[in-house]
Amino acid sequence: MAVVEAVNLGMVYPDGTRALKKVSFSVEDGESCAIIGPSGCGKTTLLFIFSGLLRPTEGCALIEGKEIVAPPKKAALILQNYGLFPWKTVIENVALGLQIRGMKAKDAKNTVKPILSKLGLEGFENHYPKQLSGGMQQRVAFARALAIKPKIMLMDEPFSSLDALSREKLQNFLLELWMKERLTMLLVTHSIEEAVFLGRQIVVLSPRPGKVVKIIENPMAGSVEYRNMEEYFEKCREVRKSVGATW
Repeated sequence: MAVVEAVNLGMVYPDGTRALKKVSFSVEDGESCAIIGPSGCGKTTLLFIFSGLLRPTEGCALIEGKEIVAPPKKAALILQNYGLFPWKTVIENVALGLQIRGMKAKDAKNTVKPILSKLGLEGFENHYPKQLSGGMQQRVAFARALAIKPKIMLMDEPFSSLDALSREKLQNFLLELWMKERLTMLLVTHSIEEAVFLGRQIVVLSPRPGKVVKIIENPMAGSVEYRNMEEYFEKCREVRKSVGATW
């Protein structure tokens, strides 16, 4: 069953800028999809539509067959800059989503403590974001997303600001998290290597207005060892060829 689906999606902003044109694809339950395209092609716009923060001007976006008309409770959004509030501590940031949904602050903090421990954040509960490394801040963002028990993870270039080693470690972490929780995952990225490592389906978008150039199946994604296999490098070459033909 398709959990996330775009049907002839189009988006024209009030100033006349067309960001997306007739975008269609679907993601099955528990699968991962990487969306790759050049800067300004509408990748983030597409993610914001699925998160309910934008309404498309054409077509529709669906979650479990229902059109998205408001932020879906089953989805969590992780932004490029982590989206953490600098004046809140780690535990306050992570508990925020539960409080917004009506849980008392004390109960929310008690609820998220096991998540902090699972993500290696135990002992950092009372730290502020500025006291953490980029990798640790990203873990806080993941913890906040997991606290609301989402079925769908929407991620906008979550590792783009990290150094290469930290990025690789967190890619492995995300992959292990996805395999354990069996979330449906939609990831926006500029990186061919990241798309191939994390996406069992890869949607290649054209320059603006973003259109689907090709949908590439990548069934071997889902293993940390995949990064060192010849099939991984072959798939990177395939995606690079598709990207190079249109960008």
